[in-house]
Amino acid sequence: MGIKALHLSSFDTAGGAARSAYRIHEGLQKVGADSHMLVQFKSGNNQAVEAVEGRIPTRLRSSLDSLILQFHQHPQQMFSLQWFPDAVAAKVAQMNPDIINLHWVCGGFLQIETLAKLNKPLVWTLHDMWAFTGGCHYSEGCDCYTKSCGNCPQLKSNRDRDLSHWVWQRKAKAWKGLDMTIVTPSQWMASCAESSSLFKNFPVKIIPYGLDTQRYKPMDRRIAREILNLPQDKKLILFSAISPNDPRKGFRFLDQALQKLVEAGWQDKVELLILGNSNSNNQLSSGLKSHAVGKLSDEISLALVYAVADVFAAPSTEDNLPNTVLEAIACGTPSVAFKIGGMPDMIEHQRNGYLVQPYETEEFAKGIAWILEDQERHQSLCYYAREKTEKEFPLELQARRYESLYNHILSQSPDGKGGVAGACTNPLAAKLKPNSMVRWAKGRPKLAG
Repeated sequence: MGIKALHLSSFDTAGGAARSAYRIHEGLQKVGADSHMLVQFKSGNNQAVEAVEGRIPTRLRSSLDSLILQFHQHPQQMFSLQWFPDAVAAKVAQMNPDIINLHWVCGGFLQIETLAKLNKPLVWTLHDMWAFTGGCHYSEGCDCYTKSCGNCPQLKSNRDRDLSHWVWQRKAKAWKGLDMTIVTPSQWMASCAESSSLFKNFPVKIIPYGLDTQRYKPMDRRIAREILNLPQDKKLILFSAISPNDPRKGFRFLDQALQKLVEAGWQDKVELLILGNSNSNNQLSSGLKSHAVGKLSDEISLALVYAVADVFAAPSTEDNLPNTVLEAIACGTPSVAFKIGGMPDMIEHQRNGYLVQPYETEEFAKGIAWILEDQERHQSLCYYAREKTEKEFPLELQARRYESLYNHILSQSPDGKGGVAGACTNPLAAKLKPNSMVRWAKGRPKLAG
């Protein structure tokens, strides 16, 4: 029998982290693995995805978990405490998987102390920084997580033993001695995890996200625009975020860059396309015409939107390996982004996109113009965007890498369950030899091949 893997995620398809977790599950299913998901909120129809049913309604649990924050300076960004008891451990014991892959488990889904009760080998795929901080999901440049948290700038605290330190202490106590492997999609997140005080003694490995390259692929741009009733004679700049007004997504920097474009004479040549549930199109200081697509969840519609754009703008200030950029380049749409987080893992400067030093909005505008002003260059960028996706981010390649990792972890367990690492023979995983899926150099992981 194959390995039975269980993925724990607050959501199955709602949000970027959930979609990433679901793609890992979906990819493993496609290669024949016995993969299941346990979630707090289920919105899809995959029969291998189950929702935990406890005595307390899930939405009330989420509210109760954040209750303590009401008595403190509430941070602008998401801040998760995960103190409220859950029913996950009992359900996991009932399902009895061989290995558990943790994903984004906040929103009241999984209490910090529950990890020690799962009694299974753990893999934690990091979709943001929360797992190794005192509660924040992105640190905004703070490095307190490398020590013990406290004096939290997001809580506007000046006390060593503040709420963030309490969360950090609970994690340090609960996770000591766990059989756990950390997986990050990006080089940047791996470096952060390795430097953290909580994860410094756990192995950290890199497995990039994958996606279905037959769902996300280039289309005829004219036909796609005709379907969406968008202008054929304009260059379209696409911006996407579930909440475009989230400061971390950097819409304010894009707005400034668009103002620079207008000043450079692009006003009658370009228009903005906004994907997400926001009225940001009414907040442009540049006066540039824009189109609000709204929030889309099905992948066919999303791929169509990426295909109509001439360039994708990703002005995030912090990001792991954002699905939006991955989906854009899969559709052959070159991207412009600040050189932060996992952006350099996907965007090769002036080959399939344009990387800008943070947070130079004038250079960001120049990057957009550089992509748009030369048709032959644009076609080359589109070609190499798609090529990079096909080589590095296919769903099956990601699935085989996880399959190989699970096999290796279980082969090291006392009963040897799981077989020999790297036993799969799929050509996409041919480079993944036993114990060499991740190459270690001075303690830092690098993908082999």
